[in-house]
Amino acid sequence: MTSTLIHNVEKQLNFSGSHIDAKYVVDVTNYYINNETIVVNPHMWDVSVGQPVRNIIPAFSSTILKDITIEKAQALILIEVKDTTNIGNIILEEGWVLLGDTMADSPNGGDTSELPYPKNTPLWKSPQDDAGIVEIDPYYMTRQAKTPSEKQSFVVKLNLWFAPSHTNCFIHNKHDFIEIHTEIFGTGRMQKFKAQDYGTLYEDMLMSPGFTTAVPFCQVEENSKYIYPWHQYYADTDCIWMAIEYHPLAKA
Repeated sequence: MTSTLIHNVEKQLNFSGSHIDAKYVVDVTNYYINNETIVVNPHMWDVSVGQPVRNIIPAFSSTILKDITIEKAQALILIEVKDTTNIGNIILEEGWVLLGDTMADSPNGGDTSELPYPKNTPLWKSPQDDAGIVEIDPYYMTRQAKTPSEKQSFVVKLNLWFAPSHTNCFIHNKHDFIEIHTEIFGTGRMQKFKAQDYGTLYEDMLMSPGFTTAVPFCQVEENSKYIYPWHQYYADTDCIWMAIEYHPLAKA
């Protein structure tokens, strides 16, 4: 018997709700994007976009598409903002937690105790979802290598964040994974600091809807160790952004 390949396998992400529809799609072939959608390429290979003029979505980056076909991709993250009316009410949807109010583990959002968020930080986190497994070269992803060579398996974990305007979302520098971020709603910044002190800001990266920080902030070391600078997200307006985390799988 001849096996039939199944293309465009969709997974509805668990933080989808009345305001935002979120999907993870694998083995993408001739996939039609109808409504205005933030399309994220979470892989190290470019995504091919179809006619009228062929285009690509580079590795670990994103764009906003509408009424166009994705020709080929290993995987895609698709975020459609369905309703912006009272969008701040997204924090009332199931599984969202206020990190500035708890040091406990979130049953849906993972362990939040690694970061001692100040109690006066108005920062909310959605449930986190395991989207799938990708094989990437972490040294290429962080631009420590010019071309991909070594492959390592990572679980892609996704969740949304919300903060109101003019919020400092806490300076930190510890993660046991590689992360990038995609802006979903509003305007904010990813910021880097020389110390855990707002006066030591040295890089201010503007984030508008559809933008992804294509180069992670961290440096990869041996045994899946990641060295981050002091960094934070700052919300200029009411903001929703997505964390895309790459968690290394233990080698067999």
